[in-house]
Amino acid sequence: MGFFDIFKRSKSVELAHSQTADSKPGDAPTAATAATAATKITLHFGASQLIQVAGTTTNSKDAAVALVRRHELGERVALYVAGTLQREPENAFDPQAIAVLVEGDRIGYVPGYVAKELSLTVGASMTVPVQLFRADLGKGVRVEAFSWLGHDDPQWQYSTESPPAMTPAQKRMAAHESSSAMVHDAIADGGSRAEQFKAGMVKGVHYLELVEPIKELKREGRLIEALTLCEAAIKGAEHSRDGREPAPWYTEQAAIIHRKLGQKDQEIAVLKRWLSFVPSKERDQTQLGQRLAKITG
Repeated sequence: MGFFDIFKRSKSVELAHSQTADSKPGDAPTAATAATAATKITLHFGASQLIQVAGTTTNSKDAAVALVRRHELGERVALYVAGTLQREPENAFDPQAIAVLVEGDRIGYVPGYVAKELSLTVGASMTVPVQLFRADLGKGVRVEAFSWLGHDDPQWQYSTESPPAMTPAQKRMAAHESSSAMVHDAIADGGSRAEQFKAGMVKGVHYLELVEPIKELKREGRLIEALTLCEAAIKGAEHSRDGREPAPWYTEQAAIIHRKLGQKDQEIAVLKRWLSFVPSKERDQTQLGQRLAKITG
């Protein structure tokens, strides 16, 4: 099986997982929708108006889950409620933290980079619209929330008709499709940036598009196939490095796979290959340089 065939099989496996293991037929957003959503929401975040509420799956999970259950929120259905923003100066982790409260309970926080810029004094509050989605993951319920901080009408990225990626498989697909969309757009725009992206192509696939397929193959224990994609990605990263060291992630994954396969010499060789692009005085400070030092003693 050739390299491109392996890539296409990896991509189809990812699609199958996202459409069967974690969702109902016809309910999950399409790959194109996921890619567009991931790109657009990044732009909104940059404007600091539409933000994703942090903590709904970690420190505020219980309150967030209780909220969607009170409202009997179905999967991939959008819930719109009023929220309140309040600073938490007593927060031990971040004195500038801003909590997002809904119906008296803290369901999460405004992202730290936004909280630092938001004009909200201690003791004051700000009413904002909040949008929530839920997903049942088998082990429990996952809740993700978004809030609009602008003074105009909310411009929600997601809706019941076009929900966000919620399950791990859907998120992996969204990340993969977002990378593919970025590569396509960069090449379509032309110019020097397009030429740099073209340099990173190997057999019609850009190395940035191989992250999720490599992860999927590793999860399935298909190490030889994963290694084939790593080797292709390493070549692409080297061709588009533009005077800098190549992206190290693919080399690290190749080294990990060689270790699992008991191929010490190959592990050393792939690490040395990446380090050859790094100035000699900086090699020992890199993570891959330190990995090599542990192997060779």
